[in-house]
Amino acid sequence: MSAPAGTVAPAPSGGLATLRRLIMYGLLFALVVIAATGLGGLLERLFRTASILVSGDVAGLALSLAFTLIGGPLALLLWWFVWRRLEDEAERTAAGWGLYLTGMYAVSLIIATTSLLDLASSFIGAQGSQWPAPLANGLVWAAIWVWHRWMWKHPRKPSSHLEDVRAVVGFVFGLLLGAGAAIAALSALLDIAIRGFTAAASLEPWWFDVLRSVLWAAGGAFVWWWHWFHEGGRRFRTGLVDVTIIAVGIFVAGITALGGMGVALFVLLRLAFDRTDPLTALLEPLAPALSAAVIGAVIWRYHRTASVQRSTQTRRASLLVTSAVALASAASGVGVVVNALLAAAVSPLAGGATRTLLLGGISSLAVGGPVWWLAWKPRHQPQQADQIPPGRRVYLVAFFGVSAVVALITLLVIGYRLFEFLLSDVTAGSVLDRIRAPLGLLVAAGLVAGYHFALWRHDRTLLAAAAPARKRVIEHITLVSGYPAAAVDPEALARGIAAAARGAKVTTWLRADDGGPGPTPSSALPPSLEELTVEAAAVLDSVAARHVLVLAGPAGRMEIIPLAGPGGAMVAGGTVPGRALRP
Repeated sequence: MSAPAGTVAPAPSGGLATLRRLIMYGLLFALVVIAATGLGGLLERLFRTASILVSGDVAGLALSLAFTLIGGPLALLLWWFVWRRLEDEAERTAAGWGLYLTGMYAVSLIIATTSLLDLASSFIGAQGSQWPAPLANGLVWAAIWVWHRWMWKHPRKPSSHLEDVRAVVGFVFGLLLGAGAAIAALSALLDIAIRGFTAAASLEPWWFDVLRSVLWAAGGAFVWWWHWFHEGGRRFRTGLVDVTIIAVGIFVAGITALGGMGVALFVLLRLAFDRTDPLTALLEPLAPALSAAVIGAVIWRYHRTASVQRSTQTRRASLLVTSAVALASAASGVGVVVNALLAAAVSPLAGGATRTLLLGGISSLAVGGPVWWLAWKPRHQPQQADQIPPGRRVYLVAFFGVSAVVALITLLVIGYRLFEFLLSDVTAGSVLDRIRAPLGLLVAAGLVAGYHFALWRHDRTLLAAAAPARKRVIEHITLVSGYPAAAVDPEALARGIAAAARGAKVTTWLRADDGGPGPTPSSALPPSLEELTVEAAAVLDSVAARHVLVLAGPAGRMEIIPLAGPGGAMVAGGTVPGRALRP
């Protein structure tokens, strides 16, 4: 029976439907890009020469017309087909539609933002007409961005399960763009202040570059604000947003801040103890380093505060990531210091290069060490199992593993250098001079690996001490029954004992004789099957052996014997003096 007119039949599920979606959305993505490229080329020509469109580049105009007049209608036709199928919720929540929306949203946002910012900056000290190309691309891709945002938030066909994806794409791009441009602007200002106007000789005023960078920084900050605040990115409590905050806002920003502080301290140390290079060359990296340190610290601090307001796992992860970045900086500083000390021991006359190397290691260690100490708190490590936070053991194992791999690689390099020195005819340079760089890295990696391995063993000891004692589970029960005076059926008794022993395997043996005269009958009734089962369960709970022998005597008398090792099992399945057993 066919579907009614005006409705869309539900999409089939399975691998064929997934393949169909991937092909359809991939083709739609390509057609939209082709149509946008062609329309942008036509608009650029229209802005450049409003009266003569074929001025000098017939091939380019033909390509733009083909892309626009062929790719454009095909893209609209395929989109109309896709849009009709999105009435089905399975289509809206499919991975193919999510990948298409995310990819096109990201591409259109990046191209539109950069084109419009390039357009605005082209009017600052522009030489000639530079605005038609960025204006055309900005208009086309901004329209595509608005179009896809409208589809994303459509009231009848919303893709609500991808809201956090759109926010992550936007605020990560805006944050990276704004931070990079802000570092460039602040670096240009500080460079003028530190080295003077002569170092920034150019054909245009120095503040043109600063103003362009400020413009790009403002654009990136607006994109970040739009997605983080206006689109509600900070309100999402999803794993994707938490991971992005940790990865970009803390990890990347922390590397930027620590790297900038390390370079700035290195320049200051060289100014104080190593004036081998000209002053202008010494001061050249200072402005970018200070800018990276300031901007990176601001971004890191903001996201560190934002992570505190989120889940406990996110707060703990932010501390671990900060500790990891700082420890990497400190460990590299240790390796460089060892390398410099070995270089000084091998070549005492090479004072300038060795001093520079030593100052670089000291600066990295002086920046990373205190930050690691504050983030990791080595004097306040867990002393009880309940004080060990989630993720700590993963962090310890990861750092130990990475350090062990680095140590192994440096050992191979040291071995290669040693064999190369022993087998080579060239005698220039000492063996220590050949291995000092990997040896320094080996020392740093060994210290990091040893420290984290010791902490891991300490935590494992705490967890093992706090874990409850695990009682050995009964695996096999041998039931000997079959007395003529027994009150219950042996098979029913075996099932009851198996249930009491939580599923242990029960082997039933029947006596070949009558067991001799039973006890003198009493007026009391023999116990029932339920009473025997309860009694057996109470006794079996206190047994810690893997193999147990159960003797069911006459009149409900029962004896439970734990067996130790294979010898007990042999007795249970063999012979007992004076009694012959048969299965």
